[in-house]
Amino acid sequence: MAETHEKAKPAKDVFVCENCNFSVSFDYFGRKPPFARSYVLMEEAYVMKDPFSEERGFITLGSSCNICRAKVCLSQNCSLFYTKRFCLQCVKKNLKEFPAEIKEVSKEKAMLAKLLESKC
Repeated sequence: MAETHEKAKPAKDVFVCENCNFSVSFDYFGRKPPFARSYVLMEEAYVMKDPFSEERGFITLGSSCNICRAKVCLSQNCSLFYTKRFCLQCVKKNLKEFPAEIKEVSKEKAMLAKLLESKC
């Protein structure tokens, strides 16, 4: 019986957006990625090392909604950052709590979504 002496790599944790189901392995969750020490993020976020960078690059994947705690990616179709991260469902439910600029952007996105649906 031949024994293999390979060490199994531990499975990486996977970030999954609860809105669009985008999923990818991440390397770190928090504000200060250890592989990018000169950076401090404005929110606790899911981060991966940039596979295309030989230096200390990283890619921010997503975070948790400040209201409902859902994990959401940074796509403009899934979340919004305005001092904190919010999923778009919570933005819609609490729109009156946001400033006029955010309300206007939300209306524009809704109109664009309706336009795209009608063309399909």
